[in-house]
Parts: sequence; structure tokens; C-alpha cells
Amino acid sequence: MRVAVDAMGGDKAPHEIVKGSVLAARQFQNDEIVLVGDEKAIQGELNSHGNPPKNITIYHAPQVVGMDDPATYSIRQKINSSITRSVELVAKGEATAVVSAGHTGAAVAASTLHLRTLKGVRRPGIAVAIPTRHGICLIIDAGANIACKPEHLFQYGVMATVLSKHMFGIENPRVGLLNIGEENAKGNDLTKETFALISGSGLNFVGNVEGREIFDSKADVVVCEGFVGNVLLKFAEGLAMNLLSTIKAGAMKSFWSKMGLWLCKPTFEALRAKMDFSEYGGVPLLGVNGVCIICHGRSDSKAIQNAIRVALQLSKNNVNEHIVSELERTNALAATVM
Repeated sequence: MRVAVDAMGGDKAPHEIVKGSVLAARQFQNDEIVLVGDEKAIQGELNSHGNPPKNITIYHAPQVVGMDDPATYSIRQKINSSITRSVELVAKGEATAVVSAGHTGAAVAASTLHLRTLKGVRRPGIAVAIPTRHGICLIIDAGANIACKPEHLFQYGVMATVLSKHMFGIENPRVGLLNIGEENAKGNDLTKETFALISGSGLNFVGNVEGREIFDSKADVVVCEGFVGNVLLKFAEGLAMNLLSTIKAGAMKSFWSKMGLWLCKPTFEALRAKMDFSEYGGVPLLGVNGVCIICHGRSDSKAIQNAIRVALQLSKNNVNEHIVSELERTNALAATVM
């Protein structure tokens, strides 16, 4: 399989992007990686690795989408950007997946425009794995769509259920709807109508889930609209980083507390690794007719290497085909409610 990597996207591009791609190419020697972006800059980075793997090639794209560029503007005006050309390779069948740590909005817009959506999918959604007490919970949507309708949220639940089954091995994922209370009557019109749709869909629906219950593993999949999901994700990331730094700062105040921290070091290292986004690589944009992996803007080489791994896994596990068939089944069950 062939993965197109946006070599110019991200805060640490192209250095960390190329480095991570080289690591992935050496790990997955039977697959190919195409680095898309400024050929001269990419070649210079590759040269720093001595003899780069034979399964890496370069596709020249002279333009770069800046983080301040509006998403729609960047797609229309920067047609030779690294992210657009990367997505086009997938659209043309010259690659099976795209990986980008650049402008999220541009990645979503380019993928939706050039790849289109899967049969039956109304809007694509970003699914993010959040570590919980007993495993992981998929949050969908984490920022692709901030103008959601009930049918969009319903489909997010279906798509994330498929991902949970085929990527994380959960046989019958529990689906929850993010809300301000557990009671069925809680929430606004969007959540109330979505509740009714999911209830009649045949999904393993556990009802409304409050924010604090995500980390208690009440559900394997939590559905919400993109604005809320993105705020939730970034708040959780900031809180985790703040807690670790606060504990470390407090432990440095005395000899005995330093000793205590040293004794607990293995536990804290394991916790840090569990919360490290680079361990998960990137997150999939579910619902587009292709594989698109969106990475954190601060992604380093480890994150890029893992993102390429995730892209290959999604492709090899035929997740998109499973999404289409599952949507057909659940749409039939939910038709009477809709």
C-alpha cells in the first residue's frame, strides 16, 4: 500500500515529518510512502538520513497552507499545496491514504472535496481516542463539523462503532451521547432528536453521558457535535499536562517529596505515555471515500510514524467498507424514527 504524507504540514515540518516517514518506511518495508511538498527541502532532509529507504519517493508541491489561512480559501487558491496534492493522490488511486499534521480545516475541506463522502454518509467526522480508566473511548466529532443535525450525530455513532470494532477489537461497543445530564429529557433539541434516532438504530446505546463519565469508561464511543468535541479534547489535553507539571513542581519542594516522586516514577511514566498523543499517531476523518489521518500540529517523528501505521491499519482492515455496510443496516432500523 501507498501512503501520501503532507511533508510541509505541522509546526515541525518538514524535519520531523520526514524523520517520522523514514522510521515508518523502515518499519513497513512492504509499503510505500510518498512525501508531498517542496522537493528541495524534502530531499535535503532525506539526505541527512544517509541512505534513505527505497520505499520513499517525493512528489513536488510548491505551496504550503498556513495555519492562519481560511480552510476554503486555501483549497481554492492554493491548488498546488502539499495537503491538496496529497489528497489528490488518494482521489486518483495513486495512494491509499493521506497523513497530515497541517491545517485541520484544510485537510477536512480537501478530503471532502476531492475524495467525496462514502455512500450514505452526510458529513465526515473526526474520531479521537481518549485514554480512560479501563481502556480508550472514541470521541466523535472532534472538530470536522460544527453545524450538526441529528442524522449527522447518528451516523457518527455508527462510524465510530465500526472503528472501535475493527481497530480496537471491541466486539459490541457501547455508544453514548454527550449531554448535560443522564436523564432522557435533558439537553437541547439536537441532543433530544439524536437520542431518539440512536435509540431506534440497533446500536448498543447506553444513553446520555456526562463529561465526567467519559473517563469512567461508561461508553466506548461518545457522540457530540464538532464544536463541543474539539473544546472537550483540548481541555482534556491541557488538564492532563497541567496535572503532571503541577505534581512534578510540588514534588521538587523537599527532599522527601523528591524521593516519593522517584519511587513513583514508573507509575508516572506509564501515565504520561498513556496520555501522550504521539503514541496514538493521528486521528481518522471518518466518512470520506479514502483514508485521511489528521495529526496534532505539534507532531514529532514518533507521532508521524504512528500515524502512518494507523493509516495502513485502516486501509488493510477495510474500515470504509464496513462503515458503508453498517450504515445500510442501521439506517433501515432507524428509518421509522427518522
